[in-house]
Amino acid sequence: MYAKILLALLTASISFSTYAKNTSNSYTPPSGINVLSDISYGKDTDQTLDIYVPSGAKGAPVIFMIHGGAWRGGDKTNSAEFENKVAYWVAKGFVFISSNYRTLPKIEPVEQVKDISTALLFAQHNASTWGGSADRFILMGHSAGAHLVALASSQYNALTKKGIKPWLGTVSMDTSAYDIVKRMTSSNPSEFYRAIFGETYLDWQKASPFHSMTNKLPPFLAICSRRSEFACYQAKHFIKKAKSFGTYGEVLAVDLSHGEINSELGKESCYTSSVNDFFKKLSPSIKSMLAVHDTQMQKNCSSS
Repeated sequence: MYAKILLALLTASISFSTYAKNTSNSYTPPSGINVLSDISYGKDTDQTLDIYVPSGAKGAPVIFMIHGGAWRGGDKTNSAEFENKVAYWVAKGFVFISSNYRTLPKIEPVEQVKDISTALLFAQHNASTWGGSADRFILMGHSAGAHLVALASSQYNALTKKGIKPWLGTVSMDTSAYDIVKRMTSSNPSEFYRAIFGETYLDWQKASPFHSMTNKLPPFLAICSRRSEFACYQAKHFIKKAKSFGTYGEVLAVDLSHGEINSELGKESCYTSSVNDFFKKLSPSIKSMLAVHDTQMQKNCSSS
């Protein structure tokens, strides 16, 4: 078993190095977009935000992005996390925040969601300073980040009681960790998940958005890769339970790889158009805001 776990971690380390190599410290934003880098929301060097603001922004909706990296790596400056999204949505008047958080081995995934909530609370408190609105946040995450925003969403009632303002919705991009218990008690349990989430049923339950969910969530878009053996099954499983509590939920299955689901979002495509359609359901003002920028391609995607 230990050999399998070591192999799983070694495989994951390859992904971490890919994340590191793709960082974009020399990024030049499009004209009319300002960048505030490495804003601290906590005492640890990993507790920082990058904020992308359109010139003249006031009361703008905010996309709050959590990076992937298998709960052990990744970074807010990885170009796949922000570049196309900034070029697309910030150019249309959104504020975009890309957040770092402490990862393994510093803290476990269940603790990582506490960093996410701390960063979110800090960002909401300071949103008006950056031209954003604390009442118009959209959570977004990819891979491990998708799991963490789902776990935060499953704790929605508890988080709002601690001072976090209700957010408009959540976009979770391609995770198979909605129900870790189900994954680990299947006929083909994940040794990588065992290394990340622990050995016991209780460990898996505490880290599972599915099992943490006991009430209605904000509107939730679960994006999954059709090329994955588990992602879309897990997404449908999660959304079915969310709907049982009255949540508005969608599953968006796309023919993209795990990495492309992140890197391709924000390019002019039917995929981006589908995410826009979800955004439009979150707020009449966002619907009006995006309608102004609808391209013929997006209109064709909507009618197809």
